[in-house]
Amino acid sequence: MSSDFALEKLRNIGIIAHIDAGKTTVTERMLYYSGFTHRVGGVDEGTTVTDYDPEEQERGITINAACVTFPWKGVTINLIDTPGHVDFTAEVERSLRVLDGGVVVFSAREGVEAQSETVWRQADKYHVSRLAFINKMDREGADFHGTVQEIEKRLECSPVVVALPVGAGPAHTADPFRGVIDVIEMKMLTFDPKDEGATILTHEIPEELREEAEMWRSALLDRLSHHSDELIEKMLAEEPIPRELIHRVLREATIHNMVVPVLCGSALRGIGVQPILDAVSLWLPSPADMPPIEGVDPKKNTKIRRKPDPEEPFCGLLFKVQAERHGDLDYVRVYSGRLKAGSRVYNPGKDKKENVPQLWRIQADRREQVDEVAAGDIVGIIGLKHSVTGDTLCHPQHPILLESIVFPETVISMAIEPESSLERKKLAEVLEMMKRQDPTFRAKESEETGQTLISGMGELHLEVITHRLLRDFKLNVRVHKPRVSYRETIEKAVEVTGHCHRTMAGQQLFAELTIRMEPFAQGVRPVTVVAACGDALPAPYLNAAIQVLTEQGEGGGLLGFPLMRVKISVLGGKVHETESNELAFRLAAADAFNRGLREAGIVLLEPIMRLEVTAPEEYLGDIVSDLQQRRAEITRTQTRGRNTVIEARAPLAELFGYSNAMRGLSQGRASCTMEPSSYGPAPPEVLRSFL
Repeated sequence: MSSDFALEKLRNIGIIAHIDAGKTTVTERMLYYSGFTHRVGGVDEGTTVTDYDPEEQERGITINAACVTFPWKGVTINLIDTPGHVDFTAEVERSLRVLDGGVVVFSAREGVEAQSETVWRQADKYHVSRLAFINKMDREGADFHGTVQEIEKRLECSPVVVALPVGAGPAHTADPFRGVIDVIEMKMLTFDPKDEGATILTHEIPEELREEAEMWRSALLDRLSHHSDELIEKMLAEEPIPRELIHRVLREATIHNMVVPVLCGSALRGIGVQPILDAVSLWLPSPADMPPIEGVDPKKNTKIRRKPDPEEPFCGLLFKVQAERHGDLDYVRVYSGRLKAGSRVYNPGKDKKENVPQLWRIQADRREQVDEVAAGDIVGIIGLKHSVTGDTLCHPQHPILLESIVFPETVISMAIEPESSLERKKLAEVLEMMKRQDPTFRAKESEETGQTLISGMGELHLEVITHRLLRDFKLNVRVHKPRVSYRETIEKAVEVTGHCHRTMAGQQLFAELTIRMEPFAQGVRPVTVVAACGDALPAPYLNAAIQVLTEQGEGGGLLGFPLMRVKISVLGGKVHETESNELAFRLAAADAFNRGLREAGIVLLEPIMRLEVTAPEEYLGDIVSDLQQRRAEITRTQTRGRNTVIEARAPLAELFGYSNAMRGLSQGRASCTMEPSSYGPAPPEVLRSFL
C-alpha cells in the first residue's frame, strides 16, 4: 500500500476468540477469497499462512499474533490473527491496543466461553469496535439464537442480527446448515462447494423462512432507529428504507460501540465468510474514523493530541518485538505523520534517538520492503537498538509519550539448569532475546542455587518456551517441574523508624526515617511508595529514601517472593546538621523497610485461577467432587445445550495436571479453560513449608 493511500480505505482489524472457535480457519478463508492465497490452508494439515511456526503447526493452535495485509473490494485490510489460549493473552492484549476493529468468532455449539469473555473485556478496555461471527453452524448442537442471547446477556452488549442461518447442523440432519439470509438485502445466499465457496449464489428467501427474516429485519431497523432521526422518520411514515441509510446508521452505531452486527456461517465449509469481509469494509472504522491519539509532553507533562493525519508530526507505538538472530523485527502502529526508511526517531520513554534503517510490510512469515508509511498503517522496523514493547516512537522535534501496554503478572515458574558454563552463556543470551519478544515471560538466575528460574502465564506457556530452548536453539539444559509463583503481602499496618548511626570511611553518618507500612489493595504498582511528610525532610534526602524503599519493595519480602498490595508512606525523620547526607538516609530507609516487614507480619499469597469446565451432566458429580478436593470454590453452574458449564475459582497449586484428570473422570468428554483471576491467602500449612 502506498503512503498516500486514502485513510478511509484502510482497516486495521483483529480476529479474536476462545480457543478452537475457528479463528485461523476464518483467516485462511478470508485470504483465499481475497486472492492473497491460491488454496485454502488447513489447521489440521499445518498448511495455514498465519500459523507458520513449527510449534503452532504441531499443536494446531495459534501462539504468536500474525499480521497480514490484503485487499477487499477497494479496501486494504491489515489483519492480525491472535491466539485463543489464555496462556498467550499478551498477544491479544497488545494487538487490541493498536487495532481499530475486531471480528470476534464464537462457536455455535459452545456459545460464549471463558476466553470469549476475556477478549471481549480487553476489546472494551481499548474501545475496539466489533463484529460477531457465529461459526460452526454445520456442527451437531449448533444454536444460533441461543448464542445471540448469550452474547447479549454475558457480554452486556447490543447485538443486531444481519445474517440468519438457513438450517443448522451437519448434512445428515433433517434441516442441515446450507446458507445464510442477508437481512438487509432480504436475499438468501448459498456458497458453491465446487470452488471452496468462492462463488456466491443469490436466491429469493424460501417462503417458510420469509416471516422469520422479516421479523429480524424489523428488529434490526428498530434497534438502529435509536441512533438515527432520519431512519425513525421514514419508519413512522412507512416509507421504504434505502439500503445506503441502513449501512450508514449501522456503521456509525458500530464505530461508537452502540451495536454489534452478528453474522453466521461455517468457515470450514466456506459458508458465510465473504459477508464478514463486506461487513469489515462497510461497518468497521478506518483510522480516519478514530479520535485523535492522546499522550503527554515528556518534558512539560501536559496533554497532547495527534490526529490520524499524514501531515501531523510522526508518532507511533511499538506493540510487538519478534526477536531474531540477525536483528529484531519491531511491529509499529503509526498513529500520525509519516515514517521513512533511513530516518531518525525519538523514544521519549527511554530518552534515546533511534535509527530506522529498514521498513517492512509484514505478510505472516514473508516480508516486503517499503520506503515510507503514513498515519493509520502497521509496519515492521528492523534496526532499532533501545526500544521494547510498549515504547513510543515520535518525531525528534515534536515529542509525545503515548500510554504504554500493561501486561498481567506471571503465575507459574520452573527451574532450568545449563549443563556447562558454555551453555550458561548461550542460555542467558537466548532468554534475553525471548524476554524482548514476550512481555509476560520472566527469567532470572538464582544466586543461591545457580538455577535459572523462568516464569510465565501457564503450563502450556512454559512448555512452548522449553520446547523452543531445546529444539530451536539446541540448548543442553535440564528442566525441572513447574511450580507456583507465590507473592507476599503484610498482615497489619505498622509505624517504624529506621536508623543510621555508623561510621563509614572515617565519616560519622546519622539519619532517622519514620515510615508507615500498610496493606493496600488499590495500588497500580505492587508496592506503592508515597511522601507524607510535607517539607519536614530536605528533598535530596527524601528522594534518596523513596528510591531505596521502591527498590526494596521490588526486591521481595521476607520469604524471597515478590511483594504486592503494600503501601509505604514516609512520615518524617531526623536530620543532623553535619552528619546527615543522602547515603545516611538510604541506609535508614533500608533499615526501616526491614523492620516494617518483620513487625507487620507475613501473609503468603497464591495465584487463584478462574476455571470453566464444560461436561455432560452424567459426569457432573465426579467433576464437582474432584474440584472441591482441590480447594475450588464453585461460583456458578449453567446448562448450555446438552452440557453443563461449571464456573469456579481454584488455587493454581491444586490444578497442575488437571486437564488430564478431568478427561479421565469424563472419559474424554469434558473440556476446561483456566485463566489467572487474582491472588488469595495461602493455607497456613503452605506458609509453614517456607518458614
